[in-house]
Amino acid sequence: MSGDGAERVGGAERVAASERVGIDELLERVRAGYNRVGPQEAAAAATDGALLVDIRYAALRDRDGLIPGALVVERNELEWRLDPLGSHRAAEAVSHDLPVVVICNEGYASSLAVASLRQLGLHRTTDLIGGFQAWRAAGLPVTPGAADG
Repeated sequence: MSGDGAERVGGAERVAASERVGIDELLERVRAGYNRVGPQEAAAAATDGALLVDIRYAALRDRDGLIPGALVVERNELEWRLDPLGSHRAAEAVSHDLPVVVICNEGYASSLAVASLRQLGLHRTTDLIGGFQAWRAAGLPVTPGAADG
């Protein structure tokens, strides 16, 4: 065991049982580090130049539709596509100062994605409370998905 309560097992660090947290506590800790936004705030941020990033998987986008103007980047590619220093970055990933609103289906996965993007230096990243479902429930614009076509 190292002095911080973690031990190395097969090259990986294992957290001591006393330091483990459940997903609800992890979400609470992550979200305490930034201000989340509601649907109207996200729409206003986009009008002011923020990048809306939809991380929902294809089946949800096909079923429920898309937010006009949002950049679609599935969760497993997010860090590579939004890192302004990355060789696989999206054209929109121009600066660590870019305001970004991450949108998942209901506002859970997006919070964990924000934590990861902030570790890359994207300090103006936040997420949408309630995700895409809250956006749609607020009556904000949605274009039909492939399942509606």
